[in-house]
Parts: sequence; structure tokens; C-alpha cells
Amino acid sequence: MAEPPAATRAGVVVSEQDALLATKLHVPRPQPGFVPRPRLAGALREGLARGLVVVCAPAGFGKTALLADWAGSGRRPVAWLSLDAGDNDPARFWRHAVAALDRACPGIGERAGPLLGPPPPSSFEALVTAVINELAARPGDEEVLLVLDDYHLIDAQPVHAAVTFLLEHLPPGLHLVLASRAGRLTAAAAAAAGGLGPAQRPRGGGREPAGCRRARAGGRSGGGR
Repeated sequence: MAEPPAATRAGVVVSEQDALLATKLHVPRPQPGFVPRPRLAGALREGLARGLVVVCAPAGFGKTALLADWAGSGRRPVAWLSLDAGDNDPARFWRHAVAALDRACPGIGERAGPLLGPPPPSSFEALVTAVINELAARPGDEEVLLVLDDYHLIDAQPVHAAVTFLLEHLPPGLHLVLASRAGRLTAAAAAAAGGLGPAQRPRGGGREPAGCRRARAGGRSGGGR
């Protein structure tokens, strides 16, 4: 008897290769030798007053460890997504993003999930609109962090366009955090960050989009990316 196709938490039947990879949604645990950085954590807290926080540093300087420690120490629910090159497929990207949000805010996937198909949509604006509406309908004091780690791996314009649409219509209480390698942020995130431009420069001086706060992870950290 044939095995039934895998199903996402949102109730969308997908092929086995498109099934959710649950470990992408887990906030990484601190590794031995991790050193807390309260100054940078404070900069991240300040950034929550804006719609977008960008953490930018070279590989090995502890971006992921910093974000995981900061996100885990707060009271806000965290929707975490560790990105990889396969997430340039917009259907895969949003399937995991919706699942991450559903873990933090149960019920998001019930409405948004079916819009992922099959078949996958030609445009993801309707899906992102459903996510925005679901979050906007929640009580005003409910906040959630959506962390997209390793965003520099994303080059697909449809993904950038959909993330840009989310930023342009960011619902109250949703804070978007992008982590990217220094030197690759322009190519990877300029579209999503509304023209972030030269954010890879070591000491600033570049134009940042309205509502954007950049916190740089400085100094190498064991186990960090």
C-alpha cells in the first residue's frame, strides 16, 4: 500500500521532497564558548521600535548566536527560519516562513497555508496579504519576531518582492529581523530592505531605508555564523 503524501501543519498536502524540514524552524542552541554581548543585544532591543532589524557581519562573527541568544531571552514569541539555497524557491521559502509564524502564532497556517497550493501560486502577494491580515487581526499587545537567518543566500527576485511587500504593509506587532553576511547584503537584501544599498560598508555611511536598524555583530564568536 502506497504511503500517503506528507502534509504540512497548515494542512497543505505536498510531495515528500517539499515537506517541511523542521530543524530550519528551531532557534539554535548556544554552543560551548558562547560569550553574551549585552551591548549588541541592547542595539537589537532599540531596533524593535522600527519595522526592520538587519544584523550584518562576516562569516564566523556570531550573527546567528547573537540573534538566538537575544531572541531566546525575550518574552516575545519567535518565528525562526534558517535559510539555505533551496529557499530561493519561493514556494519553499513561504511554506517554511508560514510554518515558522504558525509555531509562534498558532492559526496563521490554517488560513495562509492553503494559498501555497498545490499548484504553487504564480504570485505570492495573496499569500503574504493573508499573513498580514491574520497578524493584524490579533490583539494589539501581541508581538512576534520573524527572524530570517542567512538571508544573503537568497537571490530570487520573487522572494525579495514578497518580503518587500510584507515590509511595506508590516502589521502592528510584527518585527522582521534579517541576518546576512557583510559584503553580500546589497545583492541579497537591497530589494527586501527597500534599497538598503551600501549596508555592507564596515562603518556605515550608506543610506538605510526608513524603519531600518542595523546592528553589527563584531568580533569572532565560537560556533556563530
